[in-house]
Amino acid sequence: MPQAHPSPLLLVTGATGKVGRAFIQQLLKDAGFERFRVRALCHKRTLPSQERLECVHGSIQNRDDVQRALGGVTHVLHLATSKETPDDVMDVAVKGMFWLLEGCRTSATFRQFVLVGGDASVGHFYYAHPAPVVETQPHSAYPGCYALSKVLEEVMLQQYQIQYGLNGCCLRAPWIMEKDDFRYTLSFGDDVFGGPRWCELVPDSEARDYARIGAVPVMLDPDGLPVKRNFIHVQDLVQAILLALDAPRARQQLMNVCMDEPIDYGELGAYLVRTRGVPLVPVRTPYRSTWLDNTKAKFLLGWHPQFDMARMVEAAWAYERAPDDPRTVWYPG
Repeated sequence: MPQAHPSPLLLVTGATGKVGRAFIQQLLKDAGFERFRVRALCHKRTLPSQERLECVHGSIQNRDDVQRALGGVTHVLHLATSKETPDDVMDVAVKGMFWLLEGCRTSATFRQFVLVGGDASVGHFYYAHPAPVVETQPHSAYPGCYALSKVLEEVMLQQYQIQYGLNGCCLRAPWIMEKDDFRYTLSFGDDVFGGPRWCELVPDSEARDYARIGAVPVMLDPDGLPVKRNFIHVQDLVQAILLALDAPRARQQLMNVCMDEPIDYGELGAYLVRTRGVPLVPVRTPYRSTWLDNTKAKFLLGWHPQFDMARMVEAAWAYERAPDDPRTVWYPG
């Protein structure tokens, strides 16, 4: 009699981050993935114990740790990353991914490698993009080590697909929002999430006043026009990952996954004035509008993001953090 196909075992790196946690919870409760087991590679943090989830502790930079984590694995979801931290970024993004790819290509059980990349690999809003950014556009990292690392990740996966026929898939995502993140991207206080740090783009006294009254910045480009910037909600990204798992049409594909339209800071400001009466502060920046095109992911995966600008705002402003869920930024940027 033929042997039954073994239950899929999915290794998740970066499992304790915002995407990892949300993805694991959704997969474990989704009836379509009831045969999947999850192994989380944890470094400094860990996950609560639950059925079909095991945590292994180690460092992605360490080959022995990676090989141990890959034992019996059929799928890899690679989320581990490092921001503008030059001492760590190459060890995580290059060495760590190399050990993962090497382990996968020599594994008897391996079936699919899914990488969540970033639009930093095409410069997102640092460069002028006169047309929608599609997957065939050349890489164009902006200054700094993080954007370079995102280029290297995509190229390494592509080369393993070419050199060894590896079944890989890259989902290129822009800035990922959850909970009240989006609200804090617009803060003039020191509690601002990510960049730009608006409090550093205006005089200190003005920043304090703007923070006190809850003013919202309107990002302008060098020509004084509102910037269009790409985002994705973590729920939409998780759904894209689930659709990509074992999808034949995802094999060796790079796909942009983002909101259907970038958020226009001018339209965002007008919406917040209309719905919440907040004061607006135009802030001229060197940044440029970018339209990340998600057509390919829709076509190949049947994926459709559920969050538009209004839903992103309403979800962020309505979110109330529990006492045991403080805002914690684990890395700069």
